[in-house]
Amino acid sequence: MPTDLSPVIAAATRWLLSAFPPEAGALDRALAEAQAGQAATIAAALRYPTELDAELLHLLGPGGTARLDAVGGADEAPDGPEHVWRTWVDETVVSWAACLLADAELAALAAACVSATHHGAGSVGAARRLTIPSPRDHRAAPLLRHPDLVGPVAELHRDTLCRLLAATSPSA
Repeated sequence: MPTDLSPVIAAATRWLLSAFPPEAGALDRALAEAQAGQAATIAAALRYPTELDAELLHLLGPGGTARLDAVGGADEAPDGPEHVWRTWVDETVVSWAACLLADAELAALAAACVSATHHGAGSVGAARRLTIPSPRDHRAAPLLRHPDLVGPVAELHRDTLCRLLAATSPSA
């Protein structure tokens, strides 16, 4: 994955992990972070499929967490210099990542569609923790993988993701 999208991927991953925390323990945290990171990487690649899209992202900025925080039930977004990463959160990337985390089949289709972008098929690897999650992956991130819990965030942009995947699907 080009480093152009790494701030958005990192911020989306961090937001997902703070909104849907993993089970206690270093291994659970690492497994949850791997799953959220794979979902955010695929979502960012689909959201910003060309080099020009990535450049426009850096010029205009992704938008921040205000609506996500409201949907997620936060009364007030944290403020201060330690929370500046929140300005790099892209609502659509987080919503699409939530869709992928809640539905492994959709995640597999999305991973296959990344090959239609300038990032290419190799940019996301196998994304196996996302597309073929083990029981251990599910136990590490029960909130992050629960369709009902991530549903409000996923619903923000699910229709757009489904239309995009239908249009770019390798079998379409």
